[in-house]
Amino acid sequence: MGKKVYVGNLGYDVTDADLQSLFATHGTVQSAQVIMDRDTGRSKGFGFVEMGSDEEAKAAIAALDGQDSGGRAMKVNEAKPRESRTSGGGYGGGRRY
Repeated sequence: MGKKVYVGNLGYDVTDADLQSLFATHGTVQSAQVIMDRDTGRSKGFGFVEMGSDEEAKAAIAALDGQDSGGRAMKVNEAKPRESRTSGGGYGGGRRY
């Protein structure tokens, strides 16, 4: 199990600092980040927390999964590795003259 934890279904007013303090009661928080919408600057309702050890991550998941966050039940589990995205669009290659 990795030390990185996915936190979903967050209240939209939750900040990085809120996330850090929430997880700090379960171990050392190396980083906590709420993912923000690039265009609106508003929370997307999920984030990631990196804990100091696998054991701390497991303890945080066990304690926080399903807990209330702004009237919503948080979904807390091990973060999956980020999938690589292919670059480019679907508009073909160069110009034809």
